[in-house]
Amino acid sequence: MGAVKSKFTNWFSRCICCKCGRSNSYDLNDLPRPRQLNTSDDVDYGTKQGVLAVQGIDFCIETNGEDHHTSKFNLMTRNVDRCLVIRRGQAFKLDLLLNRPYDANKDAVSFIFYVSDVVKRGPSDDSSAAVPLLEKGSETVGGWNVVYEGQMDSHLMVAVTAAADCIVAAWRIDIDTKISGGGSLSYTHPQPIYILFNPWCLNDSVYMPGHSHREEYVQEDGGLMYRGVYNRIKPTPWNYAQYERDILDCALYLVRDIGKVKGRSRSDPIKIVRALSAAINVQDDNGVLFGNWSDDFGGGTSPLKWVGSLTILQKYYEKKKPVKYAQCWVYAGVLTTVCRALGIPCRPVSGYDVAHDSQGSLTIDIIMDEDGNTLEDFTRDSVWNYHVWNEVWMDRPDLGSEYSGWQAIDATPQETSEDLYRCGPASLQAVRNGEVQRAYDALYVFAEVNADKVLWKYSGEIQPLKLLKRDTVSIGQYISTKAIGNTEREDITNLYKYPERTREERATMEKALRRSEHLFARYYLNDAFNDVVFDFELRDDIKIGQDFNVVLHVRNRSSENQHQVKGVLRVDTVTYKGLTGDGVKRYEFDTTLAPEAKEQIKMLVTFDDYYKKLVDQASFNIACIATIVEAKYDYFAQDDFRVRNPDIKIVFEGKPVSRQEFTVTAKLENPLPIPLKSGKFYIQGPGLDQQLKIPLTESVAPGDVATVQFKLTPPWAGRHQISAKFDSKELHDVDGFLSFLVAMPQETNGYSNDVTNGHPV
Repeated sequence: MGAVKSKFTNWFSRCICCKCGRSNSYDLNDLPRPRQLNTSDDVDYGTKQGVLAVQGIDFCIETNGEDHHTSKFNLMTRNVDRCLVIRRGQAFKLDLLLNRPYDANKDAVSFIFYVSDVVKRGPSDDSSAAVPLLEKGSETVGGWNVVYEGQMDSHLMVAVTAAADCIVAAWRIDIDTKISGGGSLSYTHPQPIYILFNPWCLNDSVYMPGHSHREEYVQEDGGLMYRGVYNRIKPTPWNYAQYERDILDCALYLVRDIGKVKGRSRSDPIKIVRALSAAINVQDDNGVLFGNWSDDFGGGTSPLKWVGSLTILQKYYEKKKPVKYAQCWVYAGVLTTVCRALGIPCRPVSGYDVAHDSQGSLTIDIIMDEDGNTLEDFTRDSVWNYHVWNEVWMDRPDLGSEYSGWQAIDATPQETSEDLYRCGPASLQAVRNGEVQRAYDALYVFAEVNADKVLWKYSGEIQPLKLLKRDTVSIGQYISTKAIGNTEREDITNLYKYPERTREERATMEKALRRSEHLFARYYLNDAFNDVVFDFELRDDIKIGQDFNVVLHVRNRSSENQHQVKGVLRVDTVTYKGLTGDGVKRYEFDTTLAPEAKEQIKMLVTFDDYYKKLVDQASFNIACIATIVEAKYDYFAQDDFRVRNPDIKIVFEGKPVSRQEFTVTAKLENPLPIPLKSGKFYIQGPGLDQQLKIPLTESVAPGDVATVQFKLTPPWAGRHQISAKFDSKELHDVDGFLSFLVAMPQETNGYSNDVTNGHPV
């Protein structure tokens, strides 16, 4: 049946929040056997017998979309076969076209809602609900409700409320009609109704207070994640695209078919996000993304080239095969998209110097030789320069109300949890308080952000390990997420732990250690020695293509003794997981410090030294291992350093207006002393159904600017984001973004061009 335009314009919606998802007063077995009414014979039959016949349903797309914050979904805006997308626990409007006016004195109308993909279902079980049409004021508390709102001619207006804890899925609707003392008919609507979680509903377990919070963590379809190193934090734009074609269907497919979430569990955000943290990776199932931390991305796309989730999820849903390739921020970006599509508040979170504790000991044990090389055969733990995971907002009735709020989840496959590669949801409150036995995976998340890092020196098989350094403060720095309503970085480290070097932080660590299954022991300790101190000097404004100096300051604080210092200063490339790559340069030194003397040890690293050895993100590990000879005291220090990639500048002229095409220009200056060959721009932005790939026709000489233009047509007014990537044979991982406002057509005269042009730093 075609949709019928509503004539009843004086209807208003209201929120009916409820606790239970069942109606005990009506049973499917009591209803007439369904028979679809879709032919003129059926209409004639209904007319002759006097039975009320449903001839069509108007989903009132515009009204319901605005009330339920779902109007941007492609399912609601496409030209054909539009479906209704609403949120549970809140009334939505239906306009029923009948063969005659409804008469409450002789007509009985009942609605049967059922999850579209469930084949076997019982009467009014978790996957179905039989609901009679009720007069206003006679609603059943805590169940599904369909309430009479009014009628005009043959249009019957009803307000339907799905239970606030019903299954999140695509639902079908049948409408049965019966006349007093006579026959009955049944109508099946051809299009489903998608029911999502509702952060606006007080009784939904994902209820989130605050309009700006819901707007940022549910509705926003573009944003930023953070990469780089702790002293050079790099914002990375990401297009979540949760409203676009196939994305919601893909999210439901991941829950149902890949995550294997069944029955009542499909209404529970705890079980759903735990399943999704496994379904986004491919380790245990036919999940979305293959991970790849090598330099070979043959047969797929480098993680550095993705600009957003759109292409990944559309390709995955079309083929039902994993997409190549991902690293942590790609997993986090896709998981953000899926959660927001389902209505679960979600944000990506980045941490720096994040621990991978492979044994659950709450310590990161790194074993090194006399030259400062990490002995991989003995070292299972690692420290990532940065790691990106997710937080979701929900109640935790399984733990207690004090553990509700933000929960950490992680789709990057690192360690198994209950035999699957997944992580969370771990309550941030439990993590902060060292309650590491709380479900799920609180111990692992605690270690990621608060483990003690222990450096050991290995001198041979028959020699004991010697403790070089115990670091209680460096793990878990600058935990970051995008701020609400702007493109600034918000530091949320305090949500995960007490400030470092405080009594509360150490007490929490000790509490966590007591509750873990491992002992916290240190068998080989250095004698206290404080005469000679070391300090790295690192510049933070070096652009790729430039030379740089590594400077080590050494100072003798003794006023009486001189000290001989021997050591090695070295620079190695490093992946963001903390794995050391090729050695770039090393310098051995041997110096004697007079009492109260200072010395500067300097090593020049040229572009030619490092360029061909770079791995992801142009990051380096700078290390010094030194010995105070006469005291036999060993010192080790290391730090991370990154040369900065250039920015993509994104500009446009004029005032963008919804549904009107405008031209955008993207520019990039070549910072290298060599030409850029085979360059390509990758673009995602408003109105693009798929990612743009714009190849350059010529090489870009040193210092020259590569320029491309493209056209966008934003589908709606409001804030939008353009995300761009650039890649060539010589230069990788270059991005930029532009956040801007789009006006309604009638607003252009008073338009304020509020633009934020983001440049990764």
